[in-house]
This record gives sequence, structure tokens and C-alpha cells, in this order.
Amino acid sequence: MPDDMSSFWGPVTSADWCEKNYVYSSYIAEFFNTISNIPGILLALIGLINALRQRFEKRFSILHVSNMTLAIGSMLYHATLQRMQQQGDETPMVWEMLLYIYILYSPDWHYRSTMPTFLFFYGAGFAVVHAVVRFGIGFKIHYIVLSLLCIPRMYKYYIHTTDVSAKRLAKLYLVTISLGSLCWLFDRFLCEDISRWYFNPQGHALWHVFMGFNSYFANTFLMFCRAQQRGWNPKVAHFLGFFPYVKIHKPKSQ
Repeated sequence: MPDDMSSFWGPVTSADWCEKNYVYSSYIAEFFNTISNIPGILLALIGLINALRQRFEKRFSILHVSNMTLAIGSMLYHATLQRMQQQGDETPMVWEMLLYIYILYSPDWHYRSTMPTFLFFYGAGFAVVHAVVRFGIGFKIHYIVLSLLCIPRMYKYYIHTTDVSAKRLAKLYLVTISLGSLCWLFDRFLCEDISRWYFNPQGHALWHVFMGFNSYFANTFLMFCRAQQRGWNPKVAHFLGFFPYVKIHKPKSQ
């Protein structure tokens, strides 16, 4: 189908990406941008099972569920290319970053109730405003600023961690976010050139895959650091010989 042809979902009302629309199905606008969220869902599910099985703090279960919610929202957005579904993708992106900020900074926050209260109302306020206003470039700047707020704390955790396997998780986090960002920029700003190629490398879909792994590595590293703070003697083990996860040993008193 040509890009401008109406589909099951109607005309495109959201931001459109470089992948040609409705090539493989009249029900899925951007096929690769949709299915590329599946790895993120599966990785978040692995993380959630580990968090529940070892009875980590609820914040990590919520974080993994947040990752799954974001990936599902992204699937709906790219499958439909509708404005409402785009906002259903972007709002959880902000909520997820607020949750990361809480997990990163709350251990040293002296007034424990103020941070979650402020972040909750900030996230709720953003959701209400974003339901009415389409931010465009403003949303991207907002998201980047929230992401940058996490970096100093991630670096502090990294330099205070002596475990080699845990440091490797932090390095994988940095590698995946760097590669994913390059793919996103490549797809967004070189689309006219890419559209003339015989083969589209699907940079935005690759961004989804890299960010699925990025979230998993970030979550696992933060779980390790938090377990260290709680005195749970964490170790990095591997599921199926590949997927790293944190194995803990809680003192009997806990």
C-alpha cells in the first residue's frame, strides 16, 4: 500500500517515521517498528520474574512493569500511527524516567516522602497536559533533560562498584544507549537518503531493540547496587548462559 493510503486505523495523525506504512498488513502501519518492541517486553518479563522471585523491593517490580507498559504503548503507536496512541507511548516514557530518578536518588534523600510525592504529581500533571497539548520538539527536549538527570547518579554508582560483572552491566548500558541513539538519529535525519536505498536498515526499529536491552542492563545494574546498599551480598549470575541477573542472599533477620 502507498504511504498516504488510509488503513484500518484511518489516516495518519501522529508523527511518522522512515519505515514505509502498511507494507505487510493493513492492520499494522509500521511493521518493523511495531514488532521490534517484543524483545523489550520479554526482557522486562525476565527482570520482573527475578525481582518477584527474590523479593526485591516493589520499586523494581514496578520498574519492570513500566518497561513492559512502555513497550506495549510503543507497539500500539507504531501499529496505528494515531495521535492518541503516540501520547500513550510518550507519557509512559516520562513516567519511566521519573521512576528511574526516584530509584537513583531516593537512598540519599533525607525527606523520604517529598520525592515520591513530587514525582507523582509531576507525572500526573504531565499526563493531563500532554493529553491536550502536542509538544513535538518540546517533548524530546523534556525527555533528554530527564535522562541527563540520571547520568551523574549512574556514574556515582559505577565508580563505587568494585564488582567486575556489575561494572560490565553499566558498560553494556552505555554501549546500548549510544548505539540506539545513533540508530534513532540516523533514521530521523537521513530518511530521505535512506528511502532511496534498496534496503532500509530500519534504524528506529533497531533503536527499540537496543533500548529494550538498555533498560534491562540498567535495571539489573540498579538492582545490584540497591542489593549492596541493603547488605544482600549480590552476585551477577546468567540465565540460559547469556542474560545477566542479580542473585542475592538476604540475612536471616531480613
